[in-house]
Amino acid sequence: MSPEERKRRVQQHIDLSWSKGRLALAEQLQSRYFSYRSSFISQPVNSAGFGLIVREIRQAIPDLEVAVDECLSEGNRVVTSSTLFGTLEKSVFGLAPSGKILTVAAMSIWTLNPSGDIEEINTLFDLESARSQLGLESPIPVTLPPT
Repeated sequence: MSPEERKRRVQQHIDLSWSKGRLALAEQLQSRYFSYRSSFISQPVNSAGFGLIVREIRQAIPDLEVAVDECLSEGNRVVTSSTLFGTLEKSVFGLAPSGKILTVAAMSIWTLNPSGDIEEINTLFDLESARSQLGLESPIPVTLPPT
């Protein structure tokens, strides 16, 4: 798989999962060994856990969109810099609905297997920016949704 094909696959996954909520289609791009880690969860999750997180966030921010600002590919890895934006309409991860549009930067490192399936995503979210936009004085309290 070429670097351009890997980048297209990652961008398709972002669009299907985060922007459109089409998790069954996004899951088809994942390896059966898929693992997701991020700065707002305490442990890695599998595909089902990733789906729970995306659904929870999309329910709270129904107009969520993700713009990929930069996408680089080297070897079996792809790095994306993205901006997530949308209106916080319902509680999520302990955050009260604000009706405010949030804009949050994210950096992700994606690992793909030789056949191009996504095996791992490691994402860092700018949680301090989200906290500041919501006017919170303390770090954002984060708990996983019930499984």
